[in-house]
Amino acid sequence: MKKIFSITFILLISTFFSCKKGYLDEKPLDFLSSANALVTNVDFNIAINDMYRVTRIEFFSRDEQRPFDYIFGTDIVFDGQPDVARHTNMAAAYAPSGGLNISLSHWSALYKIISEANTIIGRIPASSMTDAQKTQAEAKGRFFRAFAYRTLAYLYGGVPLILSEVTTPKTDFVRATKAAVLNQCIDDLKFAVINLPAITAVQDGEISNLAAGHLLAEVYLAAGQFQNAADAATVVINNPAVALMKNRFGSKSTVTPGDVYWDLFQPGNQNRKSGNTEGLWVIQFETDILGGGSTSTAMAGSYLLERQHAPLVRDLTVNGKAPFLWPVDDYTGGRGIGWAISTKYFSDVIWQSDFTNDIRNSNNNFVRNFISNNPASPLYGKVVSTQNPPAGVTVPSRAFYAYQSKCTTPGGHPTNLILDPVLHTLKATAGGTYLDQYMFRLAETYLIRAEAYLGLNNLVNAAADINVVRARSKASPVFPTNVNIDYILDERMREFGVEEKRRLTLMRLGLLYDRVKRFNPYYNDVLPKYNLWPIPADEIERNNTGKLEQNPGY
Repeated sequence: MKKIFSITFILLISTFFSCKKGYLDEKPLDFLSSANALVTNVDFNIAINDMYRVTRIEFFSRDEQRPFDYIFGTDIVFDGQPDVARHTNMAAAYAPSGGLNISLSHWSALYKIISEANTIIGRIPASSMTDAQKTQAEAKGRFFRAFAYRTLAYLYGGVPLILSEVTTPKTDFVRATKAAVLNQCIDDLKFAVINLPAITAVQDGEISNLAAGHLLAEVYLAAGQFQNAADAATVVINNPAVALMKNRFGSKSTVTPGDVYWDLFQPGNQNRKSGNTEGLWVIQFETDILGGGSTSTAMAGSYLLERQHAPLVRDLTVNGKAPFLWPVDDYTGGRGIGWAISTKYFSDVIWQSDFTNDIRNSNNNFVRNFISNNPASPLYGKVVSTQNPPAGVTVPSRAFYAYQSKCTTPGGHPTNLILDPVLHTLKATAGGTYLDQYMFRLAETYLIRAEAYLGLNNLVNAAADINVVRARSKASPVFPTNVNIDYILDERMREFGVEEKRRLTLMRLGLLYDRVKRFNPYYNDVLPKYNLWPIPADEIERNNTGKLEQNPGY
């Protein structure tokens, strides 16, 4: 510590005395430095693109586990392999320090987005951009800053609110209140809504005014501003450029079995160029393209939802025989390894009133009936069902449970991953979900507005918005008297499932403990304090001239 101080002191003294020597001042003319890194519009676009990259890594492709911290430990799935799972032991998973470092890893990634946003915003005035370009860059920076701070507020509560570039060491941070953080998000997003381009004017994957409006409505909910939330959502819903998809479309629109909900998750169908008017912000993946976030030559670096959520059918035996080849490019789970097992509540209970009508529950969307594809099995060609499993087969278990087909790419894995085109077997490097991914979808905007109407005690309008989403899936309408927050959370589960960053929704509402306690008995050690993650111990210790208060119970 003394050596570091001494070196820092010498550098600061040298800088002070050399300031008077103009001939010693260095002006970078032909190399990149902090002084000239952000000057032109091209420079700023490169910096903005990195915020997209960090966002994709944090929520989708960081490694085979960290993006799934947003669904494990919730009411949707539980850990299929406890000896490697991150959430089985919640006391260890959510400890302020330790080997898993869940709270620190996400804290650091989200503050990286904020740091980049602040640098962009702070360097705009001295840039060579036009006024219009400056406004665009500021709107994008403020969107991403709000997006990161909103996530931090849901996960940790109040956090340090940093709104300018930090250029010198700082160890006296304090936590702003959660309300102050959300109000800053609202200010940033109001600017973004006004100044970001229209959704019809942006490229695939770019943020737009409607993406900002959707997020603004959600943050208004978190702030308890229900009328503002409803109004912000209405602006998005009423925009003529967007609408729920109600008819079949896209790359596999003639494939059967299939339906419009299934079409939403087929290759190439997430972006507007496919005819999709429902996606508001779609995270882009390009397989085997440098920087594309997805590869067919190794699992690492791809979005591994297939690997996580699809069952490890290789390990299933019936009367001593394996009914399934593994891995296969069909509806038997691809190269799933059964780490994220559907809860019974997710796979069965929430569908009971509409089991046969709701297309989101059809077998091509929520796979329950597996057809044996192993010619060596006596069951070859027959259905093996999670609803009526053969004797001796446990459901759910790591080898066999119902799962959402949107996690895999049945019949659509990259050709480079096909090992045997006759048997449709996959190579060992499969396991990714080789699709662009929705961050925001218009169906969610309707459910956000329904939640706002619930907060306003307007159950008629809340039911009407829920029923717009349900009608698309041929589900029976809900009556206003049956609408409550549990119903809305169940509807979100039906519509999104593993597509949703479920932890954010439950922690925004302060209901993670309640929902897990009631609907996911696997996590029998869940505690009320887990409605928030701890402030990372490393951050508290580094902040040695200020005080970062720890969350209660940690």
